[in-house]
Amino acid sequence: MTPTISMIPPGAAGVHSVRTGEHIAASKPQSLLGSKRDFPEGAATQPSFCPSHLLSDKDDYKELLGAVDNAFLVAYAIGMFISGIFGERLPLRYYLSAGMVLSGLFTSLFGLGYFWNIHMLWYFVLIQICNGLVQTTGWPSVVTCVGNWFGKGKRGFIMGIWNSHTSVGNILGSLIAGVWVNQHWGLSFIVPGIITAIMGVITFLFLIEYPEDVDCTPPRHHDDPEKEQDNPEDPVNSPYSSRESNVDIAASSSKEQGPEPEAISFLGALRIPGVIEFSLCLLFAKLVSYTFLYWLPLYIFNVAHFSAKEAGDLSTLFDVGGIIGGIMAGLISDYTNSRATTCCIMLILAAPMMFLYNYIGQNGITSSIVMLIICGVLVNGPYALITTAVSADLGTHESLKGNAKALSTVTAIIDGTGSIGAALGPLLAGLISPTGWNNVFYMLISADVLACLLLCRLVYKEILAWKTACGRSSG
Repeated sequence: MTPTISMIPPGAAGVHSVRTGEHIAASKPQSLLGSKRDFPEGAATQPSFCPSHLLSDKDDYKELLGAVDNAFLVAYAIGMFISGIFGERLPLRYYLSAGMVLSGLFTSLFGLGYFWNIHMLWYFVLIQICNGLVQTTGWPSVVTCVGNWFGKGKRGFIMGIWNSHTSVGNILGSLIAGVWVNQHWGLSFIVPGIITAIMGVITFLFLIEYPEDVDCTPPRHHDDPEKEQDNPEDPVNSPYSSRESNVDIAASSSKEQGPEPEAISFLGALRIPGVIEFSLCLLFAKLVSYTFLYWLPLYIFNVAHFSAKEAGDLSTLFDVGGIIGGIMAGLISDYTNSRATTCCIMLILAAPMMFLYNYIGQNGITSSIVMLIICGVLVNGPYALITTAVSADLGTHESLKGNAKALSTVTAIIDGTGSIGAALGPLLAGLISPTGWNNVFYMLISADVLACLLLCRLVYKEILAWKTACGRSSG
């Protein structure tokens, strides 16, 4: 939930004067204010994205900026696997609040390099590594907190709405950072850093981890109507709440009775059915999403020949589609009770839509707007569903027998694996783009197809469950 500001990857567009490092892009879709969008400058001040038109004091400036950006992405991907383990063993309120305050601190330190007149690469790389590590406290913690409050019945829809903060944060982060980008670029880091630290303090003061802490009935994470009908008072059917109508009894039965369950191990989380498949699927889904978000302004500028400002404005429509896609995916998966099938269908539709966008999506402003929103819906819909509702479902899987101490670890494994794809996507696009934009889109379509294939086993199991349910209802 915390914003990260990082430099763009090698070969990416929209770099402002490298003499002062004035281009800013924020990284982390689950940030409160962050954005990983490259916002190019207006055409009046920057006639071209071509490096030959940039002011630079180093010939290898793109590689230097890429090193700063990749330092964050790699640190975040590695740190995520560790962060979930700590998240299960520490109070989430303290853990998340400390992570937000530290994220604000390191983001501000990055911007202070401008005012302190620091021109050493190691300083910015070190700050980004620290920033990537502390920001891993965010996503596992917030998904765990939301999962503690909402059961499986409407979890997809609720988390789809909640997850819209990632796309809203992308847009807000870019707008906030862009205010000072042409003058004192250090403020583009310091101001979001201060906002993040303030929100960390607010989180510490007001966050409630469990419904039971305020005498609310905890949610039910598993539904088994047949067993409930046969034995409605069997506590196994409802690991988080019993059938008593008294709220205090329900809260005490889930929080106070019996010893505190032990946190699950890393290998134990991997053995939960579906964790490996969804993790690898997210790797390729996030690869596609991050490549779009990093490279879209450059693609629109070069292929559609819009102005730099128009390219930046149009690229935000991908985030608008992401908001719609996340809500749609959650709503459909709740109605059909099939997370994997929903993701698979959206990924299947995304492949031809990306192909069409590359060939006919740049014929005019109307086609660009429509195609960008549709691509955002189909690309970011599965990505949003997996990182939220799917992670919460697997973290409270029935095989855990009511132990919810796996939620943070499972979320960290899934999002950490996806972050590997987030680091690889823009890097691969930078290597492939010199051979032509068509090859970049072929790479994205291939990644999309691989994401679909990784869900085949889970989709097959859901289809069998549908057949069984239909047979019982007809009987």
